[in-house]
Amino acid sequence: MKRTLAVFLAVLIVPAAIIAAEKPKLVVAIAVDQFRYDYLLRFRAEYKQGLDRLLTRGAVFTNAYYQHFPTVTAIGHSTFLSGATPSISGIVGNDWFERETGKSVTSVSDDAVKILGGAGAGEGGASPRRLLVSTVGDELKISDSGRSRAIGISMKDRSAILPSGHMADAAFWFDHKTGSFISSTYYFSELPAWTSAFNAEHPADHYKGSKWMSGRFDQAGENLYNAVYNSPFGNELVEAFAERAVEAEKLGQRGVTDLLTISFSSNDSVGHALGPDSPEVHDISVRTDQVLGTLFQFLDAKVGMENVLVVLTADHGVSPVPEVNQARKMPGGRMPPRIVRDTVQAVLVKKYGEGNWISSPSEHSLYLNLELIREKKLDRAEVNQAAAEAAMGISHVARVYTREQLMKGAVLEDQISRRMMNGFYERRGADVYLLLEPYWMFSADGTTHGTTYSYDAHVPVIFMGPGIKAGPFDETIAVNDIAPTLATLLGIETPSGSVGRVLGEIFDRKNGNHKRAE
Repeated sequence: MKRTLAVFLAVLIVPAAIIAAEKPKLVVAIAVDQFRYDYLLRFRAEYKQGLDRLLTRGAVFTNAYYQHFPTVTAIGHSTFLSGATPSISGIVGNDWFERETGKSVTSVSDDAVKILGGAGAGEGGASPRRLLVSTVGDELKISDSGRSRAIGISMKDRSAILPSGHMADAAFWFDHKTGSFISSTYYFSELPAWTSAFNAEHPADHYKGSKWMSGRFDQAGENLYNAVYNSPFGNELVEAFAERAVEAEKLGQRGVTDLLTISFSSNDSVGHALGPDSPEVHDISVRTDQVLGTLFQFLDAKVGMENVLVVLTADHGVSPVPEVNQARKMPGGRMPPRIVRDTVQAVLVKKYGEGNWISSPSEHSLYLNLELIREKKLDRAEVNQAAAEAAMGISHVARVYTREQLMKGAVLEDQISRRMMNGFYERRGADVYLLLEPYWMFSADGTTHGTTYSYDAHVPVIFMGPGIKAGPFDETIAVNDIAPTLATLLGIETPSGSVGRVLGEIFDRKNGNHKRAE
C-alpha cells in the first residue's frame, strides 16, 4: 500500500517538477520605440549583433500589426504584455481629457503617489492604476505568490510602467533635468540603494564631449541630458541601467522566473525629428543592434541565454516626412494648425449658438463641452453628428466616427473601422474621432504616427529562447498575441483583458520548454 502511494505521488510530482524546471529563468520583454518592421529589412546587412541573433535564432513574424487607434506609445506598451485593446484596457492614448476632473491626464499620472528622485522629487507621481487589466508580469507574480520579480525600465515613464504591470516590484525612467533614473512611491518609499548608487555615478555626464553624426555633445546639465535622450546614447544608458538591475535584483538567478521589461525610447525621439528615411534613423537602428548585442552578452554571462526567453516588438511605426514623400511623388502633407477645432467650433456656433464647444486640445479626438450641451438642452448624439459632419468637410480627412457609432458598432465592416472601435473605451473616449488620408498629419514639423495604416501599425514581433522554433512566420498576427503566448509558455493565467491568440506554431514541442500540464 505504501509503495503504491509512493508511486502515485511520484507520478503527480515529477511532471510538475519537470515543467517548473523547464521554465525560463528570465523573460526579457523588449520594445523599441518607433521601430518600423521594415527597418529589419532595410538595414539587415548591417546587423551583426543583437538583432542578427534574434533574426537568425528567433521566431520572426513578418506580418504583425497593431489592431487599434491611435497607434501611440502608451497604447502600444499597454498592449504588449496585456494583450488587451484600449476598448478593454482603458489606455486610450498617451493622454486624454478626463471629464470627471475637467483636465487632461496622462496614461500613468497619479496624484496619489509621489516622484522619487530627480528634480521632481515629492511632486505628483506615476503609476499603472489607469490600466484596467492585468499583464504577464501580474499573472506571473500571482502564480507563485509574488516570488517572481517584475521590473520595468525605460526613458519614458509610461514605457516603463505599463508593460511591467500593477504588481511590478519597480519601474524606472529617466529624468531629463538631472540625468538620473527615477521612480515613484507606488513601488517603494525610497529608491533602492543600487539605483541611488547608479545615479551617483552620473553616467549621463560621461557623454559630454562625445560626437554623434554631425553633433557634438558640448552642453552640460539639462541640455546635455536632453541631447543624450535624443541620440543613441539614451539607449546605451537604458541598457547599462538594465544590467545593474539584473545584478542587484538577481533577476533570473533565484530559482523562479523573473520578468524584465525594457523599452528603448531614443529611437522615437530621433525618428520624430528626422523621419524614417534619415541617415540618423539608419544609424540609430544599427546602434540598436549593437546595444542589444551588449545586453545579450551580459545576460549570457550572468544568467545564460539558454535560460532567457526574449520577445521583441515596437510600440508603433511612423510615417515618412511629408516633404520627403512629396519629393518622391507620393501622397501626403501637413494639415493647417487648429483646422479641425476651428472648423467644428464655427459650425457648432452657427448651428447652436455661442460657447466654447470643444473641451480638449486634440485634433484627432474631439471632446465636446457636455456642460454647454446640457445648458442648451441639446441632444448629445445630434451635436456629435453635427461636429462629425463639419470635420468630414475638411480636405484630407478620410474618416470620421462619433462615439455613438463606435459604441453600437454601426460602422463599415472593414479593418480600419474595427481598429477604430478597438481604440474606443466609453468612459474615457472622445465624442468625435478623425482619421486623415494616408501620409497626412497634424504635426507642424518632423513626422509622427498614430494612424491605423500599415506604416504606423506594422511592427516586429520576434520570440527567441528555450522552447522557441526559429524561422520566419509569414501569417498575419496581432501584437495582442504576444501576451497569451507568453502566458502559455510560462504556464500562467492569460492576462485578464487579452484578445489575442496563442502563437502555438512557434513552440518547439520536441526540444523546448512548452509542455501541456497533465
